[in-house]
Amino acid sequence: MLWKILLPFWPLRSKAGTWKGPPFVRSICRGEVVSETSIGHDEAEALARVIQTVRRKKITSRPEVARITGFSRTLVSKYIDSTINLNLLEEGKAGVSTGGRAPRLLKFKADAGVILIAELGASGMSIALADLSGMLSEIVELEGDIGLGPEKVLLKIENAFEKIIAKTKKEVWGIGIGLPGPVEFAAGIPMSPPIMPGWDQYPVRARLSRKFDVPVWVDNDVNLMALGEVAKNQEKKYNELIYIKIGSGIGAGILTHGRLHRGAQGCAGDIGHIAVAGVTDVICRCGNVGCLEALAGGTAIARDALLSAENGESNYLSERLRVTKKIEASDVIEGAKRGDKWCVDSINGAGQQVGKILATLVNFHNPSLVVVGGGISKAGDALLASIREAVFKRSLPLATRDLEIRIGTESDSTGLMGAAEMVVSELCSPTILKQWILNGIPQLPIDYQDRLENEE
Repeated sequence: MLWKILLPFWPLRSKAGTWKGPPFVRSICRGEVVSETSIGHDEAEALARVIQTVRRKKITSRPEVARITGFSRTLVSKYIDSTINLNLLEEGKAGVSTGGRAPRLLKFKADAGVILIAELGASGMSIALADLSGMLSEIVELEGDIGLGPEKVLLKIENAFEKIIAKTKKEVWGIGIGLPGPVEFAAGIPMSPPIMPGWDQYPVRARLSRKFDVPVWVDNDVNLMALGEVAKNQEKKYNELIYIKIGSGIGAGILTHGRLHRGAQGCAGDIGHIAVAGVTDVICRCGNVGCLEALAGGTAIARDALLSAENGESNYLSERLRVTKKIEASDVIEGAKRGDKWCVDSINGAGQQVGKILATLVNFHNPSLVVVGGGISKAGDALLASIREAVFKRSLPLATRDLEIRIGTESDSTGLMGAAEMVVSELCSPTILKQWILNGIPQLPIDYQDRLENEE
């Protein structure tokens, strides 16, 4: 059955004119194909739709795949047979009959390969191994100042990856990296990241691809958190999602119809540098005045809290400063939970500022769900209440009629899961899939631009 599907696009003739491909194909075919290493886009699109349908459904059946994709049952069976032979899907026990013979259940072959992933923060990094379903293992938490520069930080990641590779017997299919700053997704490079000195336009993808000889994808950490939320939850409302991260800075990951919106250069969602109306005296680290993160980000909260402690405006913070000799945003969160008035007002004020900007996004994007994450989200209900108040006050009734706003789950693995989801989704996209499917496993070179050009 496999040859019937792959016959139109199997690489049968090498550049030297000798016949290639499996013997059973060579024995019956004498035609030319466009490429020796890839299939046509239409065939890749069909295979990708089948693979992605099974992958997202976890466990499904051939009739269900036919219903979702709109393909005929005959065509679905042909493509499923081919992907089973290509070791991407597997068929298991019989499911429940809806009349007639019970269908055999299908699932994505999650153990066909593994993904190396790393999520970098301002002062540390999380590193892990994931199977193709996003199941994490070998999780390692390492300290490391992102300001040390790419050479030292990436060397630490490479060493951790090598230790993980030594433990696994599975083939590495790709690498996913999350960075705490703007990333040009198509090129896999950070672009003018405010808290990452020395990283501007550093070839992260090129370095790791060269080191490990696998495809590499790089994105900013907020986008990966948004993808991680979707990977953990299959509810329909997650298809229209805004994920707000309030850490030292502020950013957003935006999903539309279940797909991450990155924009033309990959910097969509950088809401931390939207100007807040009426503020003209607070300079942001980007050089502009009145940016949202300069007022409501973790760094801004800690800055104002230090002044409050020094001026005696907060008894709790003054005592913390006396004992620890420093003030951090986490101290303000703890002070708010203990009822310190200045700390409560600070958290409420940050929530109001974020909520005002978020209200604009809600009117513009009309999401079903807003998830608030990042270190400042640990302020919990006090922060959430002020954000909700501002959003519902300033958004259109229709935009907020079914809107849910909540704090993200307290899981440090959301970004890691998102990194795994990013890599597997990219590998199974039609324009990337067609480049490696006939090899059986992803191999370099990969034309990353091909995906973007075909989406335009």
